[in-house]
Order: sequence, then C-alpha cells, then structure tokens
Amino acid sequence: MMRPWRNRLVASMTAAALLAAMPVVALQLVHSERSLYRQVLVYEEAGTRCLCFTRNCTIGRQSCIEMAQPDKLVFDYAHLMLSSLFLVPRPANVLIIGLGGGTLPRALAKILPGTAIDVVEIDPAVVSVARRYFRFAPGPNGQVFEEDGRTYVRRARREGKSYDLIMLDAYDHEYIPEHLLTQEFLREVRALLKPGGIVAANTFSSSRLYDNESVTYRSVFGDFYNLRHNNRIILASNGPLPALATIQQNSAPLTAAFAGLGFSADEQLRSFSTAVDWNPQARVLTDQYSPANLLNSAP
Repeated sequence: MMRPWRNRLVASMTAAALLAAMPVVALQLVHSERSLYRQVLVYEEAGTRCLCFTRNCTIGRQSCIEMAQPDKLVFDYAHLMLSSLFLVPRPANVLIIGLGGGTLPRALAKILPGTAIDVVEIDPAVVSVARRYFRFAPGPNGQVFEEDGRTYVRRARREGKSYDLIMLDAYDHEYIPEHLLTQEFLREVRALLKPGGIVAANTFSSSRLYDNESVTYRSVFGDFYNLRHNNRIILASNGPLPALATIQQNSAPLTAAFAGLGFSADEQLRSFSTAVDWNPQARVLTDQYSPANLLNSAP
C-alpha cells in the first residue's frame, strides 16, 4: 500500500517526468514475480522490452532495451547520466547505486572496458531479471552487491574504498527511497569520492521535492550542473566544478562511443547549466526532515 506522502508525490509529477510512462495497451507480459520489496514485471511492446514495478507500467518504466538494438539507450536520462564522463573522462572505478535492467553498467562497460564497475541493488529479484531478460552481466571488472545502497556506502567507507564516479539511480515503484535523498546520505557519498570525484544523480525534473533536493545537494557539494530533460540529472563534485570549456574538450573523445549507443554528445552539452531554478530558501532534507515530513505537511 502506498504511504500518503507518496500518493501526494506521484500526483504532483508531470506526465513527462514519470520515468517515460508508457501506454497501457498492446503490452505482452514476459515475466512476473513478487520479490521481498516489490512486484517485478517484464513487458514487451513493438520490439521493446521493459522492466516495470507496477502492472502495465502504470507508474512508468524502470528500464528498457530494444531487442533488435540492445546497445541503444532508450531513455534520455541515461544519455544525461553518461554525460558525467565529460567531467571525469577516464574513471578507474565507478559505483552505481540502483541496477534496474542494467542499462548504465552495460553502457559504461562498452565505453570503458578497463573500468571497474561496482553495482549495488537491494533486490535480488531485480538482479536476476536484469541478467535473464536484459542482457546484463557484471563482466571481468564488475561486481554486484545485493544490499541497501546506504548500507553499502557506509561499509565501503569503513573498508577504505573510494570512487572516481558515483551514480545514484535507485528507485522504487514511485520515487527515490527517502533515506537516499538526505543531507547525511549525500555527505557519506561525498566522503566516498576520490579527490575531484563526481556524483551523478537521477531525479525528476518536476516534483514537490525539486526545491528541497536542490538545496540539499548544494549544501553538500556547492554549485552543480543541472541537466534537465524528461528527468533532471545533478552532476556535482567534491572539488572545483570543471568549467564548461573543459567539459566540451572532454566530450570530443566520447563522440563516437555515444553515437554507437544511439545519441549525440553535442546534444548533451546543450543541457549543462548551473543556473539556480529553485527556491534557495527551501528546507534541506535530512534524516529527521525527510519527504514523509515534507509532503504530509500543509502546502
């Protein structure tokens, strides 16, 4: 059952931001199972296979592949997430929190075959489905950890790990789990980055949390690049934010690789902005003041 604040959150999202919500017609159910956390469903329509957490994908698709072109990235958000490589073009290691169908780790492994890629996914059923239905495999430099993302970050810090790039892409059937939105969590993520490391976070471009998310990220990382299309991607650093001229220079060697995945590097460059398009007086999200507190309060 949805909690009340989540009902309000979903009601506030625009149709374009609902993870590219698909029509409820002409869908063929390929797989269905109930995991410890959610319903995990795989549908196909017109040669496109999608992972969903609701029947008929009524609250959007988590991940999709075109069966005839499995390397092509279907969602615009994935293009923007990979634009983080313009800030850190040769990461030695990457951490991805949230697997879905494995779109991001598969793309990264293709672009950067020598990079070590760690993936954290709380739901073993999602890992199994990604392997079976979405052609995901960790590869020789990859590992999958089946645990909560925040638990992994804390353990990785204790073990002395660090990453050049951390991608935050964890969703349940409605939005990002609230304990992965707070200032305390983002401070833990920042501490796990190498000097000059980059965090890329996939969020919604329109929601009641937009202002709060923005000031929360800024409280931890300072200025960040705000890339908006259907989704909003935050690109932040634990050091000085690379200048646009540097980003453009770093994009050139990736042009051919991105074209092979079905999108243009130049198009992604046009999305980069540091403009403040939120209320800077909004309250920072914390472990004590979470989305549940915010969205259950009176407007």
